[in-house]
Amino acid sequence: MTTIKDVARHARVSITTASYALNGIGSLSPATRERVLSAALELNYHPNAFARNLKKRKTRTIGVFITRFGGSFYEEILEGIHDSILKTDYELIVCPESRPVHKILTQRQVDGAIVFDSKIQSDTLTNLVSKRFPIIVLDRYLEADYLFPLLVDNQQGTKEAFYHLYGQGARKIFFVSGAMDSFDNLERMKAFMNEAEQNRITVKCYTGNFTEQSGYENARQIIASGDLPDAVYCANDQMAIGFIKAMQENDLRAPEDIAIVGFDDIQIAKYMHPSLSTIGASRFLWGSSAATQLIDFLENDQPFQAHRIPTRLIQRQSSSKNITLSLTI
Repeated sequence: MTTIKDVARHARVSITTASYALNGIGSLSPATRERVLSAALELNYHPNAFARNLKKRKTRTIGVFITRFGGSFYEEILEGIHDSILKTDYELIVCPESRPVHKILTQRQVDGAIVFDSKIQSDTLTNLVSKRFPIIVLDRYLEADYLFPLLVDNQQGTKEAFYHLYGQGARKIFFVSGAMDSFDNLERMKAFMNEAEQNRITVKCYTGNFTEQSGYENARQIIASGDLPDAVYCANDQMAIGFIKAMQENDLRAPEDIAIVGFDDIQIAKYMHPSLSTIGASRFLWGSSAATQLIDFLENDQPFQAHRIPTRLIQRQSSSKNITLSLTI
């Protein structure tokens, strides 16, 4: 394998001079620099980026640690991250939930990390983070130097969902919770309960786990009890879809019998019948903002701009009787 020493010998210069020429630094004459570059081309020499970065204690790589790849929810976040990375000379490593994650993370084999995996312990992150190894978390709120939460505005989105249902006359409202160890779920639950309390409404809660099956099973339980609500707010769209499926199997309609609102605006939500009312947030923007801010910090010591990814209420048929089906993308 050709080395920089071979290039220096071929160009009749010192190794230091060859290094300066290849890296575009130093006050070399144009003739000397050209001689070194020509020698490198003749010998088919390619600088060892790994060795160079090891010297600088840099990998020029960002690590993304995410629960899984599947589904549009995670794909859109990854697309946003990838879009921002493409505008730089950084590389990207994406690690799904598995044992190698911990090696790459704990041995700091990347320059910085974006974490969306609740199974990675918060203590692990707070112990690893430093100025030389910043971390952005998308699934929890942590306070530590150089550990930056970038979260969806769950409170605002949930308030919009509550007042949408309340404004249409719903007074008996149920909440279908996702996993109780989920930060987003707990924020949505707390916000919904707060708004209900302020309006003197008692909300009955049912616990799911963010899957369509758990929404379906909760709906069957509610229907079997005969205690039907005016409206149901589900902590994500998958559970809302399962809830509507159980309603349809029991000859109940949304919104005529029970109005339904979800959260996330996954792709299928607009194509259902009835189409699903939901709270949307740009997952592409979420991923893009995380990657851009992390690289700005690594490259320029740019302070992290704390903010929430904005949400919006998307009214469709499942909660609004006057909304017609639209498949406009």
